[in-house]
Amino acid sequence: MADVVFSAKAKLLDGLTTQCESRGFTFTLDEPPSLGGKDMGMNPVEALLSTLGACKCIVTKAFAKNHGINLKSVHIDLDGVLDPDGFQGKNKDAKIGFSKITTKFYIEADNTEEEIRKYVEFVEGNCPVMDTIINTPEFATEIHCS
Repeated sequence: MADVVFSAKAKLLDGLTTQCESRGFTFTLDEPPSLGGKDMGMNPVEALLSTLGACKCIVTKAFAKNHGINLKSVHIDLDGVLDPDGFQGKNKDAKIGFSKITTKFYIEADNTEEEIRKYVEFVEGNCPVMDTIINTPEFATEIHCS
């Protein structure tokens, strides 16, 4: 199958409030007042955690039947550890992004704990968002001035 290109746009509105758009869907990102924002939406790192969780939920549901998992429900909680001193330039030795992300799966299914653990390993290994985070893609930047 040929590669598929996904596209998204982000436009800074007022202050740090940013409107994000893809395929006609929009959502707003912002920062809390303590970081200079107006708290009009999640901040980008919260959105990243949410995106990772959503992707894992989708993979969990999409492949359950093929793996013999009688899935009744799934929800995922994620925690990311981040030192704000890194991106704020206060500590040059601090990592700018997350130093650790913990995923907590809550799965209800008619399967053994061992079957579910094995299935979660499959989910983690087949989540496109997780793969993108772990195996960083090639990045290219273009600048268009007007």
